[in-house]
Amino acid sequence: MQTETLENAKAHVDQNGFLDVELDPTLDLFAEIERLKKQKNAVLLAHYYQEPDIQDVADYIGDSLGLAQQAQKTSADMIVFAGVHFMAETAKILNPGKKVVIPDLKAGCSLSDSCPPPLFKKFKEQHPDHVVVSYINCSAGIKALSDVIVTSSNAKVIVESFPKDQKIIFAPDKNLGAYINKVTGRNMVLWNGACMVHEIFSLEKITRLKTRHPNAKFIAHPECEEPVLRMADYIGSTTGLLKFTQTDPSTEYIVATETGILHQMMKASPQKTFIPAPPTNSCACNDCPHMKRNTLEKLYLCMEYEMPEILMDEELRVAAKKPIERMLEISAKAGL
Repeated sequence: MQTETLENAKAHVDQNGFLDVELDPTLDLFAEIERLKKQKNAVLLAHYYQEPDIQDVADYIGDSLGLAQQAQKTSADMIVFAGVHFMAETAKILNPGKKVVIPDLKAGCSLSDSCPPPLFKKFKEQHPDHVVVSYINCSAGIKALSDVIVTSSNAKVIVESFPKDQKIIFAPDKNLGAYINKVTGRNMVLWNGACMVHEIFSLEKITRLKTRHPNAKFIAHPECEEPVLRMADYIGSTTGLLKFTQTDPSTEYIVATETGILHQMMKASPQKTFIPAPPTNSCACNDCPHMKRNTLEKLYLCMEYEMPEILMDEELRVAAKKPIERMLEISAKAGL
């Protein structure tokens, strides 16, 4: 990933990955962002884990599958991606002719970082008769080494689209891979990667919390570790968790995923109570530090100056596009 500066912009991307510009404190950022969308024919895509202000100003809010689908079909000239870098990369992979910008270049992903392409390439070479199914939370380099990409929304359907005797490598998330092995009866070879957010939920604290809230249903994302998933009343993708709380008759939920989704849950079901599952650390909640690098101020600046911009080597982009397109094709056929 690279950045590009504008010749006439009095701004630059600093060492922390965002624009170093003094912002007028009297600016109405919500109004300015709406103005810039129209002026620049820009679409703002935001992940559920973004801060509430960003979610409220976004044109589309979703999980990785929904965001990829929106990026594929947008007619905007500029895609503003309020998420982490692999998501913005995916938008660029699908839209080589469009400008793709991200509020903070350092908004990375611990799961993506856990799978370096050179090491994974050697791992893949050790299993020459396996196809590679990779979770979308990975770099363009890993996507280029993959046969098909999946999200937590469609992983089961896509894995089951392969013959039962087809050997599979699943990367980079070992917890999601283990869960898919369990629900499909497969025995995929798993790369040893994980998401820092979903790995630090405390089984002991969740057990105590369930005791204090006996009527609450415990719902969890499949990136959580297996002992946590065993306790869950429902396991699903971020969108799956949101939809479950909208249709389920219960009125209280303990939620084991990044806390950003609670904003949409509360908006959709204001009469219900949502409790973030506690992590093993001393923090009261479980935020992704990478997702939360993006702020409303950084979002405005990246739209105003159209930077940092995602740029990509064309050979890498083409190679990474094929497994993403295969994912979107299988998902469309499955009605996802």
